[in-house]
Parts: sequence; structure tokens; C-alpha cells
Amino acid sequence: MTASALKDLVADGSFLDSEADLAVYSYDAALDRGRPDAVVLAASAQEAQRVVAWCARQKVPFVARGAGTNLSGGCIPLRGGVVLALARLNRILEIDEKNGVAVVEPGVVNLDLQRALEPRGFFYAPDPASFKVSTLGGNAAENAGGPRCLKYGVTTNHVLALEAVLPDGSLRRFSLADDGPEVLSLLVGAEGTLGVVTKLWLKILPLPREIRTILAGFPSIESAVECVSAVIAAGIVPRVLEAMDRVTVESVEAYAHAGYPTTEAVLLIEVDGDDAGREAAQVEDLCRRFEAAEVRSADDPARREKLWEGRRGAYAAMARLAPNVMVEDGVVPRDRLPEIVARIREICARHKLTAGLLFHAGDGNIHPNVGYDERNPEETARVKAAGRDILQACVDLGGSLSGEHGIGIDKREAMAWLFTAQTLDLFRRIKKALDPDDLANPDKLFPIEAKGPALIRRKPRPLTKGQEHLIELSKTETANCCGMQIVGSGSRLRREPGGLAALAVTACREIIDLDEKNLTVTVEAGLGVREFIMALGEKGLHVKLPDCAGTLGGLYATKAWSRLRDDLLGMRVLLPGGEVVDLGGKVVKNVAGYDVPRLLIGSWGAFGAILDLTLKVYRRPQDVSGPVAARPLSPTDVSRRLKKAFDPDNRLNPWLFA
Repeated sequence: MTASALKDLVADGSFLDSEADLAVYSYDAALDRGRPDAVVLAASAQEAQRVVAWCARQKVPFVARGAGTNLSGGCIPLRGGVVLALARLNRILEIDEKNGVAVVEPGVVNLDLQRALEPRGFFYAPDPASFKVSTLGGNAAENAGGPRCLKYGVTTNHVLALEAVLPDGSLRRFSLADDGPEVLSLLVGAEGTLGVVTKLWLKILPLPREIRTILAGFPSIESAVECVSAVIAAGIVPRVLEAMDRVTVESVEAYAHAGYPTTEAVLLIEVDGDDAGREAAQVEDLCRRFEAAEVRSADDPARREKLWEGRRGAYAAMARLAPNVMVEDGVVPRDRLPEIVARIREICARHKLTAGLLFHAGDGNIHPNVGYDERNPEETARVKAAGRDILQACVDLGGSLSGEHGIGIDKREAMAWLFTAQTLDLFRRIKKALDPDDLANPDKLFPIEAKGPALIRRKPRPLTKGQEHLIELSKTETANCCGMQIVGSGSRLRREPGGLAALAVTACREIIDLDEKNLTVTVEAGLGVREFIMALGEKGLHVKLPDCAGTLGGLYATKAWSRLRDDLLGMRVLLPGGEVVDLGGKVVKNVAGYDVPRLLIGSWGAFGAILDLTLKVYRRPQDVSGPVAARPLSPTDVSRRLKKAFDPDNRLNPWLFA
């Protein structure tokens, strides 16, 4: 590449190309390395836009970078090109207390926003372990989580709007308030492969009136996990529900002297809000009922901070024992935690390694920390093999490859274990629709080869009879070159064009799977919303959906309620020609691949027919206030490009994109 031309487009001091500077930007917190050809320290969104536009014209790859804390190789410039560093864009532009919104640039460090909000009586919920150094732009790119996400959700639940430079160099704004498909949701968690975020509008929350922190030691992982299930079953949704095994606790005590009990498992549980005192008492009682040897509670900040010292110091404690630490990031359904712990211990023993286990027990997200020395090739190979085996075990137990660290380079081949070839092809078509020259963070997220490693793929979920019928009908009508209309109950469709074959999803109305242990439900899209709510109510369960007319699929397809996205975990979608894609799953944290389920909210069936949805359910009634009214679909150039990725011949609800 000709660097001099790019240098002329940016401010003095923004362009770096010395060997020392290129070496600094060749790695992140993972193992891989890749030398860029140049680095630009963007001083403004306009400068970032000029760089991306130049790259688009010159066909030069570019990689956006925040603080470089990524743990999966997500910001490694595999093809050289330009690293676009955004750390200088570090201004908090506005804090709107009345509307609960903070407007920030992508280089703002998570902790700096927290510190700015606290005196005003607010906080920003996502709190990844790297919150002291990681940037909010990087958090959005990875859809970061953290301990508090059990109650408050991951980053995507808190991004209200964003500004981004798309790979063609255009600067765009996407919002949850936009009509049509949720492009915003597609960009969050895309790891910079679809564009570069330059501004964020974030939801902020009032500080809770009270916070209680409980520390409890258990005689086994099994008893600790049983206690976790009992807490959730009691209808308590803790602010934090963390677990550590003996290896982690012993390393923490040698490092931080936090005073943790050296039992087989330790739970750190935090509750907040007006009922914190009552819920804390319930939690303490449940801990003792499940044989906790020691239960400690704190409600003042100093005592709470003392209990948190060990948890926050876990990675540093393991890092004292070896030059490098592999931090894996698999997810399993909460009730499979004892099984994945046993599998991890067996895997590490087989590879002659020792792992300290740290996990977000409330949502099944487990982080084995394995110490090693990367200067030892044989040991490094064993660590990588163990990491691969751990992820395979998570997939095998119905989980996912990543709850919060992303896919990047490290897990891209493993995506073939989790997703069908059809789903991976859809992801690639989405990438090509927005980045036809494959310039934005190329070679990430998806397998490079046509097939992944020679390991067992997850078996696809079986189809229902209603779904099989719709698939065959779609194949037939596509072969006949017919347009098709997705038909629900008709409660929201105000225009019925003639001459189209009907795909009636009302034939699909089963509750396929109600998992009361993990509080998830998979339900077909043709079931009526009221009928679904009543069926759950008969079992003492609740869902965060409005009591309204129409089908579940129609409710989501028309974006008829503003909070539909909150509890959506997965979706099965029928594309033209009978192609079926399975997206998401039963785990509440999952950042593997593009967030297509949320993209389809508001797409009016023009991208695909929703066959079923997987949602969170609750033990207690939820706030379902707010108006219910179908939102129109107003096609934009971006949504038209995405439409072609899903439906290149415009066969599904074709009048919407005519």
C-alpha cells in the first residue's frame, strides 16, 4: 500500500508507520500476531471516515481498535493494511439524566463513564472484567457482558443508537427508534466486521438504593450450583452471581489475602434495589440450606469492596503463577454447570494442565484460566488443544462458544461446530452485503475453509410437522418462481396484495420446549400472544410480552412493542427455497455470530419467515407497560442490501421492497 497518500489525509501525529509502532499494534490480549502496514490514531469521527473512505477506494483492509484488551484475536490485522485506533475519541459528550442517556465517543473507558455517572446518581450496567481499561467502542464491538449482566443484560441491551462508518466510507446513524429491521443490533457484537463505531447513545440507570453482597463457601461445585438454581427458582434475579473453584480461591488468597474460605467452591452473590435486604436474607438462608460452610454478608461500600477484591484479582492471581494465562469463554445451560466442570477437569488432566475455574454461575458462562508459557511451543500447543476441547464440550452440552469474549481468530473454525452450513453462509452473505470487498476486519468470525475441524457438529433441532410443511411449500413456490406472502393472524397486516402464495405460519403453534430449570422457552411463531401468556401462567411462569392480539411471529416481525428485543435468545427462520437457519439458543449469553434474531425485529417477514423463537421466562410478573402498535417498514439503502442477502430474488413479502 502507498502510505504517503493516507498520511496526507490525517492530522499531524496521527499517522504511524515505524517498525516499533507497527509492532505495538500487531497484537491484543490473545496469542495471535499480525503486522499492520500503518496505524492511524483517529482524532475525530470525520478523520476515521476519511481513513475508511480511502481504504474503500484503494481496496486496503482496515481494523478498528480500542484498548486492545480483546481475548480472541479480534483486532489483529491479519492482512496488514491499516489499524484505525480510536482511543483518542474519548469524550463523554452528554449525560442526559432526564431521559437516562449518555452520549459517548468509542474511546471512552468503561470505568471513566461509571465515575462520571456516579455523582449524578446513575450507573452504566455492563461491567466486563476489563472495565478499568476497555473502551465502550470495544465493548460494543464484542457485545461485552460482565458480572452484572445476569440482571441487567449485556451491551446490546444498553445501546440505544450508534453512529458508524460503514465499509464504503459513509457515516451513518442507526437507532432502536428506526422503522424497519434493527440494523443497530447487527452492528453490536459484529467485532468491527461491518463498520467502525464512532459514537454511542447508551442507556444509563439510577443507582439502586441498596446493595447487599454475600460470600459463601460450599463443599462441592454441585452443591454451589444447586444453590444457584434454588436462588433463581425463588424468583430472585441477583445483580451478580459469581462462582470460583478451589484452585482459583487458593491463588487469590496467596495474591490478595481476601479472606475467602478455601472450600471446593465459593459463590459471590449480590442483590440490589428496594428489596435487597429481604432478598439477601433469602439468599443467605438458601446458601446454608445447601451446606455452605461459611456465609458472609456486607451492605456498606467498604465491606462490599473487600469481598470483591478476590473476584477482581482472580486473573492477576493466576498470572502470578505463569507468564501467560489462557482465559476461555464457553457457555452452557445453567443446570449443565456440574457436567462442564467435570469435563474441563478431565480435559486439563488429559493435557497435563491446571485450570482455575471462574464462572458467571447465574448464566452458565464459564472462564477456565489456564497458566502456561508461550515460549514453550509444546506447552502452548497443549493449551490450545485444551481450549478447543473445552469449547467442543460446551457445544456438546447445548451451549455456545462465547458468552462475552467474542469469536475473532481463536474460535472462527469452531463456528462450524455450532452452526449449520446454511447459517454460516447467511452470515457470510450479510458480511458481503455491507462489505463487498471484505475490507473491514477481514478473516474473523467465520471458518476460512469450507469445513471446520474434524469434530462433531451439534445436531440440528428437529422440525415440527408444521415447519416441515412450510419448508416444502417454500421449496415448491420458489421452484415455480412465485412470490410468497407470510401470513399470521392478519391482526397487523393492513394490505393484502394479490397473486402471492401464502405461507401461513399459524400452522406452527406449539410450545416446543419449556425448560423450567434454565427459565427458557422455545415456541412456534404462529401461536397467539395471549394464548402463549396464558399457557405459561398455568405453570406459574411469566414472560416479558404485552397481552395483545396476534401471533408471536407477527408481534416480532412488525416491531409492535418497543421492548421485544430484551429477552430474545434465539430464532429459527425460513428463507426462500426452503433454507432454514438456526440462530442463537437456550443460553442467556451468546456472542457467537451476527445478531440476526434482533435484526429481524421489524423486518415484516421480508427477510425470512420466523418459525420459532426462544425467549427468557420468569418466576415473577414483569413490567409490560407501553403501547402496542405495528411499526412501518421504510426501506433504506442498507436494508435493501441486507434484503438481498436473505432473499436475493425478492420473493418474500415482495411489495415491501418493490
